[in-house]
Amino acid sequence: MTTPTLFTYADTPVRVLDVDGEPWFVLADLCKVLDLSNPSMVAQRLDADALSTAEVIDGMGRAQSARTVTEAGMYEAVFMSRKPEARDFKRWVTHEVLPTIRKTGSYQQPKTLAERSVELIQDLHAEVAALTPRASAWDTMAGAHGDYAVDEAAKILSRDPNITVGRARLFTHMAERGWIYRHGARNRWHAYQSQVDNGRLVQRMSAAFLNQRTGEMEVPDPTIRITVKGLEALRASLTPALELSA
Repeated sequence: MTTPTLFTYADTPVRVLDVDGEPWFVLADLCKVLDLSNPSMVAQRLDADALSTAEVIDGMGRAQSARTVTEAGMYEAVFMSRKPEARDFKRWVTHEVLPTIRKTGSYQQPKTLAERSVELIQDLHAEVAALTPRASAWDTMAGAHGDYAVDEAAKILSRDPNITVGRARLFTHMAERGWIYRHGARNRWHAYQSQVDNGRLVQRMSAAFLNQRTGEMEVPDPTIRITVKGLEALRASLTPALELSA
């Protein structure tokens, strides 16, 4: 049994568990915040590896069974929500909950508001001091939480009932919007630097390898990955109503 860490969003408790160093969110809490009335239906639409069940201890010391989801599953639940505040909730998770967890390296019992405020101010001062000399677009992008392969991003986006997109179509869509282009002898996809700088895409380089046929060292084509910020922009562009309201 696990005692979850309790966070509070808009007066609603959100329980988070540490499972082998990774955050797992109690699905019922997410659904309540995101105004998703049927947690069971949400669970059915999640990938199997994003969903689990855990024995948790509630605030009264009782053991209860609760469905939990991974960080990726949490983002999928956010995309399912039609609630206007869903984006604000996602920002709260990525800017407060996840950084709190990752800075400490473990989950800790909640502190008082005064203790958390003092620590937050101290952390902000330290972060500003460290970032000021080297602030750049790269630092901004690197501070994002998580990025996904294009096929993974397509699956996440398709959790929105208004979106049906696969890997090939998503590549085409990004090309049409000026995010990526084909280049090189193998005509592979590359990210425009502007999309890397604004934090929507990450372009990862792989180590050189020996081509057994030619006997020469070759550098593989870069791998394009989509950040959470990029997922938000793609969801808006793939859903006309959202793009018009953005």
